[in-house]
Formats: sequence, C-alpha cells, structure tokens
Amino acid sequence: MNPTIQDVARLANVSIATVSRVLNDQPGYSEKTKQKVLKIIEELGYQPNAVARGLVNQKTGTIGVLFPSVSGLLSAEILHGIETKAHEHRYSVIVCNTAENREKTIKYLQVLREKRVDGLIFVSEAVTEEYYEIFCRMDIPVVLVSTQSYQYPLPFVKVDDRNGAYAATKHLIDKGHAAIGMIAGSEDDPIAGWPRIEGYRHAMREAGLSLEETLVQSRESFHYHEGRRGFQVLMKDHPELTAIFAASDELALGAISAAYEASITIPEDVSIIGYDNLILAEMSVPPLTTIAQPFKRMGSKAVRMMLDLINGKEAESTILPHELVIRDSVKSR
Repeated sequence: MNPTIQDVARLANVSIATVSRVLNDQPGYSEKTKQKVLKIIEELGYQPNAVARGLVNQKTGTIGVLFPSVSGLLSAEILHGIETKAHEHRYSVIVCNTAENREKTIKYLQVLREKRVDGLIFVSEAVTEEYYEIFCRMDIPVVLVSTQSYQYPLPFVKVDDRNGAYAATKHLIDKGHAAIGMIAGSEDDPIAGWPRIEGYRHAMREAGLSLEETLVQSRESFHYHEGRRGFQVLMKDHPELTAIFAASDELALGAISAAYEASITIPEDVSIIGYDNLILAEMSVPPLTTIAQPFKRMGSKAVRMMLDLINGKEAESTILPHELVIRDSVKSR
C-alpha cells in the first residue's frame, strides 16, 4: 500500500495540516519541523497527489513548456535551465514538442489546460493571435523564452539578436575583412531571422561596406544542411568573400563542411563566425568563433519569472547579454 499524508504526519508527530504546509512551501512551522517532515517523506517514498493538492491550493506544481523542437542542442540547454530551477522549487515540468506545427501546438495547449498546469513557458516561436487567445482562456501566467511579442503583453527573456548579429559582423570588420557575406534565416522570421540580418546590415553600413542583396543568403531554417547550401551559393555569386557571418552555429558548421568539400580552407581562405555557442562550436574543426547565448540562464530566469507571476508578483521582461567567444575560425586580414 502506498504511504499517505496521514502516515507522514503520524511518524513525524505533527498534524496533517503541517505536512500540507511543508509540501506547499507555506509558512507556519520551524526549520527543524520542516527537515523532520521531509526526512519522513523521503524514507516512506511518499508521493503527494498533484491533483489532490491542486484541489486544496488551486495549484498542481507543474509548468508546461512548448518547444518548436526538442531534438536540438539549443532546446536541450534551455530545458536544462528550466528543469534545474523548477525542481529547486519542487515544480514538475511537462515538455511538448510542437514541431512548429499549428495543429500540434493547439492540441498541446489543450492538453496542458486539461492538466491544469500552473504556468506556461513558450520557447523560440512567434505568438499568433490564435495562440494568444488560448493563453487568455487558460488564464495562467505565460513567459516567452528566446522570442518576444510586439503585439501581445507577454513577459520574455532573450538576448538582443540585432545587437548580437552586429557584434559578430563588427568582429569580422575589426579583423580587417571588407568582403563579408551572411548565411541567414528567413527575412520573414521576426524572431531570429530579420533581427540578425538587420544587425549584419547595420555593421556593414556603419563601416561603409557593400550591402548588395546577394551578400545575404536567406535560408528556410537555421539547420546544418541550409548552411552547406548557403555557403555554396554565396561563394558562387561572390568568390571574393573573405568572411561569412552564419546566423547559427549549425549554419556555420554546414558552411565549414561545404568549404572542406570545395577545398576552401577555414580560416585561411574564408573566416566564419557563428551564433549560439552550442557545444558543437567547440567540437568543430577549426573550433568556431561565435556569439554565445546564455540558454541555461534563459531557462532558469524564465522559471523565476513564472514563479513570481504564479505568486501574484510582477515579472519584467529581461534582455540577457550575449558574449563574443573567440576561437580559431576567424583570421585577421
């Protein structure tokens, strides 16, 4: 038979109400009592029923997280930050992989509503009117990570992608490069596509360098194979290029692979800088110079913001700093 809250109270020699307060992190007991109750809970292997607890305090101790993809390293690092901070506060995390698909996203939002999650973290995807209407019907706090909405009043945590892209391009310029191309996401992508392209253009314009449209290779995604194709097209159209800013590390690694096949040496012939600082950037040959996003901190900060909202406090949107990580894929001219 599974242990009950009554068993915990009896062995700890406290009331059931005290055990409930400890479980729900409410005041009204000493630190000594808290430790005694937690010790008994651990020894018995007692698992409080989330639904039952929710009937009492209107909370289930769960947070829903929606990712456009759970297979990427970027998502893994954000999730690590979310789970670590959530578990510190005894919250569980329900992760949903939407595959950037409208129907799947709506279905998962319905599931999370049925599960009565206390809050929702929405990662790396644009908030549509349809999604926002569902958020409002769920009537729970929503925090955005690595994205933001200009249309809807939702708190977010992210880096400034325009400034990050500017810093990447400026690094190439400072190293003496003038013929600089870019492998980018879609200009129609308001999250990471257009802002990073604008950051590149700002740096080039500021330095008085060429801004031909064909210097920017806009791709459908930020994935490896798009980097390969983008590099091939760029070098065919602009063989004079000495440097490329790739708007993600995966794009950069695809470009390095295509360069190897074309007998183009990185960085002796062409310098490449990426964006994200995934672990793959360290494993690249040569190791990739890149702009680091603090993904784990983003996830952790999102949970802290979420808990403030759950507890009736305000949560201000946060822009975290990016960092230029210098390795071996960029050479001075």
